[in-house]
Amino acid sequence: MEITLSSAFPKTARVARVVFHSEKEPRVRVQANKHILIEIGVGKAAEMTRRKIVLIIRQMVSVAKANGVAHIAVALKEFAFAKPHVSEEELLALLSTNLLMANFEFVKYKTLPKKGWRFVKTATIVTSASAAQKAALRKGVAIGEAVNACRALANTPGGEMTPRLLAEEATKAARGTKVSVKILEEPEIKRLKMGGVLGVAQGSAEKPRFIIMEYRGGKTGEKPIVLVGKGITFDTGGLNLKPEGSISEMHMDMSGGAAVIQTIVLAARLGTEKNIVALVPAVENMPSGSSYRPGDVLKSMSGKTIEVLNTHAEGRIVLADALTYAERYKPRLVVDVATLTGAAMTALGQRASAVFSKDEELLRKVQQWGEETGEYVWPLPLWDEYAEEIKGTFGDIANIGKTRYGGAITAALFLYEFAKNYPWVHIDIAPRMTSIEGEHLAKGAAGAPVRLLVRLLEEF
Repeated sequence: MEITLSSAFPKTARVARVVFHSEKEPRVRVQANKHILIEIGVGKAAEMTRRKIVLIIRQMVSVAKANGVAHIAVALKEFAFAKPHVSEEELLALLSTNLLMANFEFVKYKTLPKKGWRFVKTATIVTSASAAQKAALRKGVAIGEAVNACRALANTPGGEMTPRLLAEEATKAARGTKVSVKILEEPEIKRLKMGGVLGVAQGSAEKPRFIIMEYRGGKTGEKPIVLVGKGITFDTGGLNLKPEGSISEMHMDMSGGAAVIQTIVLAARLGTEKNIVALVPAVENMPSGSSYRPGDVLKSMSGKTIEVLNTHAEGRIVLADALTYAERYKPRLVVDVATLTGAAMTALGQRASAVFSKDEELLRKVQQWGEETGEYVWPLPLWDEYAEEIKGTFGDIANIGKTRYGGAITAALFLYEFAKNYPWVHIDIAPRMTSIEGEHLAKGAAGAPVRLLVRLLEEF
């Protein structure tokens, strides 16, 4: 979709004009002058929220696509209902980001219909097109494109998104930017004694990769923010094999890795004045004669040993090595992002990611940035008492808790064991791995939490 600013509506009748009314249901009709009118219901002004604004923007696209409308135009003044909640520049950024997100569909493996895909090809926003508005539009477009690139990576089948191929995609994404990329292969991973990465990977014919991306947009010597993303390119559960109903989407278990790859590239494109590092341990978790077993004890890069009680809880094991590797940067903050636990989904449903940190003020800020960007998060406790539940019997730390309760919390406490030497935030995006009904987004990966991460990089 091409999004432009214009001082007047396009004169051609093939461009549908979008207007808003106080009812709830949208409708499409043709005016006497042959212009198509898309009318979106926004409800009562007193009930408007920032969250509703995001959905209203996306609905413009979903209604257009459903009716075969390829070109839309809307006057910025039509968004009068949004003024108490967002500034004009914020609105333009939200508009461009969410128009692009709503227009995205992963059709790479589908046969082109005779009449073509029902995408919206152009969106015109009628306004004065000031310099500030143009800048807001460009930023919103860049964010929307990054979210959709993350979704495309995560939606790609596991057979075509192996650790090696994910590393190649990271290299491609960084081309033309100031992001440098280094890929560690198995011999280097062994030299670093990353026993967690090696242990999880040993059941697969696909060799692991450790992806390192660096962007130096801040002052020389300034401590970086490190983003760590879980890169399990396919998770069968290992010998603790996943059941039939939950294995089909496990090519998206590298969604955290996809998010941090696209976020660091986006930060470079936006010229963010920070030093940023992205680390992605990329492995497949497969059952075979060489797989790691329940009862195995793995020695992590930190020297701490991990007692494997369930091979399905593999993401935290590979992240342990990545969090230890992050120490060498002497980071001012580390944020890890992972589709880590079904327990987070049980606790929160599918409308917010779970967020953890020992820093209460930072938690509040992350939650605020989530509200502002539309990437909602909710804090869960990280109390020391929970650490009792992951004490190992034959190793230092067990990779699951002693009971089936509080799994998102015990997983976060496991990660904290490897993240005690710097400020740290853990975002469990399992609840937001895929879009849900009513979001006006295509089925598949949701692209979480790219929008939140880029705001964090700007504001922290």
